[in-house]
Amino acid sequence: MKVVIVGGVAGGATAAARLRRLDEQAEIIVLERSGYISYANCGLPYYIGGEIAQRENLTLQTPESFYHRFRIDVRVRQEVIEIDPKNKVVTICKLEDGTQYQEHYDKLILSPGAKPVVPDTPGIESNRIFTLRTVEDTFEIDAYIKQHQPKTATIIGGGFIGLEMAENLKNKGIDVTLLQRSGQVMPPLDSDMAAIVHNYMRANGIHLKLNAPVESFQETSNGIQVNLKNQTSFETDMVILAVGVLPENGLAKKAGLELGVKGAICTNTHMQTSEADIYAVGDAVEVVHFVSGKKAVISLAGPANKQGRIAADNICGIPSEFKGSQGSSVLKLFDMTIASTGLNAKEASKIGLDFDYAIINAASHATYYPGAASITLKVLFETNTGRILGGQIVGFGGVDKRIDVLATAIRAKMTAYDLTELDLAYAPPYSSAKDPLNMIGYVMENLLTDKVKQIHWQDIDSISEDAVILDARTDMEYRRGHLDSVMHIPLDEIRDRMEELPKDKKVYVYCQSGLRSYLACRILKQNGFECYNISGGYGFYENLRYGSIPDPEGKGPCGLKR
Repeated sequence: MKVVIVGGVAGGATAAARLRRLDEQAEIIVLERSGYISYANCGLPYYIGGEIAQRENLTLQTPESFYHRFRIDVRVRQEVIEIDPKNKVVTICKLEDGTQYQEHYDKLILSPGAKPVVPDTPGIESNRIFTLRTVEDTFEIDAYIKQHQPKTATIIGGGFIGLEMAENLKNKGIDVTLLQRSGQVMPPLDSDMAAIVHNYMRANGIHLKLNAPVESFQETSNGIQVNLKNQTSFETDMVILAVGVLPENGLAKKAGLELGVKGAICTNTHMQTSEADIYAVGDAVEVVHFVSGKKAVISLAGPANKQGRIAADNICGIPSEFKGSQGSSVLKLFDMTIASTGLNAKEASKIGLDFDYAIINAASHATYYPGAASITLKVLFETNTGRILGGQIVGFGGVDKRIDVLATAIRAKMTAYDLTELDLAYAPPYSSAKDPLNMIGYVMENLLTDKVKQIHWQDIDSISEDAVILDARTDMEYRRGHLDSVMHIPLDEIRDRMEELPKDKKVYVYCQSGLRSYLACRILKQNGFECYNISGGYGFYENLRYGSIPDPEGKGPCGLKR
């Protein structure tokens, strides 16, 4: 059996190695148009920032090491320019001299990846404007910085690459401006969680401009001018384009393979394309979202690795299936960690799910043990079943392990009730006896069982003027800041001052984090009041409305420092 693989990195290199482990006799050829067969794509910004010091640390395998370990024929700087599915032949161009030749295949695996979106913006051809996708891109940016010593840099786009580059360029002493066309960075997050990230970026010296579409670029004697739509133009020394990626589908389209969402290559669960002997994996393929069941394009290394293994399995007669991706991701931004999995509220609303969500502010471990860090969790759940639909976590400690637990819970189709029962490891340096995931499970359970009703801060402006908004915090907290036109009764005084509240009006309660307001709602509900907890607490509101800078230090369950 002869297998030709187009493209390396996560999907192609994984498929090649798996094929060899399953079939020692197979002839395996990997064709890669760049100079690197397997490299740490997600580590590229950290090389530019100096966190990864050695070039060789970016390359996981070389053609030579791949051959010595697996006896796989790896050919770099060779681009497949045409596929003939009928005759099972690929045409290859050697990029060094332009010569062409052909290879026959029994099975073909496409792993072409994704290409950076380069908008048709006037001036985009400037040699001061860069994209970051390959090792070669990385070295080009690094060389430019070393040669020209830029003092300022502008990043277009606030996704993963944009934020990672913002951090790494800032750490090199470069003054960084980040432009985002829409109203928020990090599309996997909802706007309320993204607001925390915005405030933190600005606190760390990133000049963040939202709703700032670029109209054109113009070379100047000292740099490049960035012209924004209906906003003031400014000059910068260099520009990094990070506005997203699209599936690299040119070969597939030319070969007549079926294409789907965003032009991605359609495959079945075995990673087989519309041509039975051609498989496709990685960022170029359409997948089924595990939670929604809808077709999607999810460009992440984890799914690409799994798909490469699954394609190899099926080629070798093992009936393996890819059961969908849920988009689990994590990002480091200075000392903050940003993570998400499953659906966000925008996506759940778009497909018409009946859902709600819970928000809590918690500490990464017991607050009486030194070093506790603050984290904010948002978890979506289906209101009729309690099924967990997605989660977002932003904070300064223990974020990664909580998002992985949530990702596992979603994969297992667990509910909010199941989160309350998770038996998670506890010791004061690592967690609390009731982990934040247990706690948010309790919050969702209370909502599902009608022990409390809630509204979200985004809905506060729609509260009727006849209603009562109650601040249940302490006198000291109230004096530091509060909503206008509210009643103030500290939680511990509510039972004794209940007659001050009108029973014929709805009561909306908030505290600093949401715990005391829940307790107040339980007291009031059992005394005949119609009461609603305002989720997230006043601390969350300060992030949304006032640009409050996130405090890295973990707080107690009432949102107060010990």
